[in-house]
Amino acid sequence: MSDVVVVGGGIAGLAAAWELARGTPGCDVTLIEGSERLGGKITTSPFAGIELDEGPDSFLARVPAAADLVREAGLGDELVAPATGHAWLWARSRLRRLPTGLVLGIPTDVVALARSRVLPPGGAPRAALDLVLPGAPVGRDDDVAVGALVRRRMGGAVADELVDPLLGGINGSHVDHLSLAVAAPQILAAARRQAGLIRGLRTAGTRGTATGAIATGEAAPVFLTVRGGLQRLVDALRAGLFAARATVVTGDSVVALERRTPGWDVRLRSGRVLGADGVVVACPPAAASSLLRTVSPAAAVELGAIQTASVALVSLAYPAAGQPTWDGSGFLVPRGERRLVTAGSWWARSGPTSTCPAASSCGRRPGGSTTSASPTWPTTSWPVPSTERWRRPWGCGAHRWRSGSTGGPTRSRSTRSVTSSASSASSAAWPPTPRP
Repeated sequence: MSDVVVVGGGIAGLAAAWELARGTPGCDVTLIEGSERLGGKITTSPFAGIELDEGPDSFLARVPAAADLVREAGLGDELVAPATGHAWLWARSRLRRLPTGLVLGIPTDVVALARSRVLPPGGAPRAALDLVLPGAPVGRDDDVAVGALVRRRMGGAVADELVDPLLGGINGSHVDHLSLAVAAPQILAAARRQAGLIRGLRTAGTRGTATGAIATGEAAPVFLTVRGGLQRLVDALRAGLFAARATVVTGDSVVALERRTPGWDVRLRSGRVLGADGVVVACPPAAASSLLRTVSPAAAVELGAIQTASVALVSLAYPAAGQPTWDGSGFLVPRGERRLVTAGSWWARSGPTSTCPAASSCGRRPGGSTTSASPTWPTTSWPVPSTERWRRPWGCGAHRWRSGSTGGPTRSRSTRSVTSSASSASSAAWPPTPRP
């Protein structure tokens, strides 16, 4: 009899199975994944001569669990911080360098903010009012939506033009629906120290970056990744599970969970029934909600309320001789710009025959946060980088996009995935509703 069955072979399921198989003596672990591969949204493949992540390409360094998992999997020496540099914002029809002193989009240097002109007229003076506006710190046990706090203290321009493109884009939601405790705990800590965000962050010794890159407020790297792509972590975890004598099943999904005395029956699509003392459900929200509908109705309702967003990653490669003269690590695009692109990252390689791959992540906003300023496209027809909406944020001349022209992309690729909105990490919506 299997002691524990883990449902779902994405990174959450892999991490759970790893912990059980490697850290719990005598525990017999079976991991069930419905698709033919492990890793979920994590996948790395060759593109234009490099190994390019098609989904997540890094993780937050301030959360130690991910880096610890990489080290436990034997890849500690392969941990690297992605190259950082100047970050940009596509605002009012052009790329504008982000100012110094940003902490998750919150400006701590109002002079640099005003000089940068990234905000529309009136935006910087309104942000500076945070230094003099009355108010009280957030309560020790209270939480609040990111957007509500930022709008109240620094105005809508900071919330919509700086904070939402970063936190909303990363979490597949909108700052008005994101919990501070989940999405930006260091901002919440500052708001609990002082009524004003600027003084609260400065009191903690947090003044952002000197380059305009988005910072968490810590001296250490913001992000970490594995050299050669995060697929290496998935492969190392799978090898480690086999070494620990865990059972890994792919291509067969769990269709039902049934209580028995003692333990559980886990029914698979193939007709197999596994007995287990415990079950870890680590599959996407909709699937998890369906599995738990009869055994835990309350949890099923919570999971069913989690929204998801369709995302496309478009990768472009340019000849070294014809690539645009980019300076920095990438750019963000606010919703109000009404473009399909939400963010872009740039990579470059040296060498006489090198190319400069460039990846841009663009997505339909989750249903709960879709607005008229958030363009969408049919899920069956994903855009290719050949329109004005794609060309201009990359800083490329129109000729670069004409078929057969010199200096245009030598290769392009578009991949699609669906991600969960982090707005539901602590509640299905903000403000949270009382529960019976």
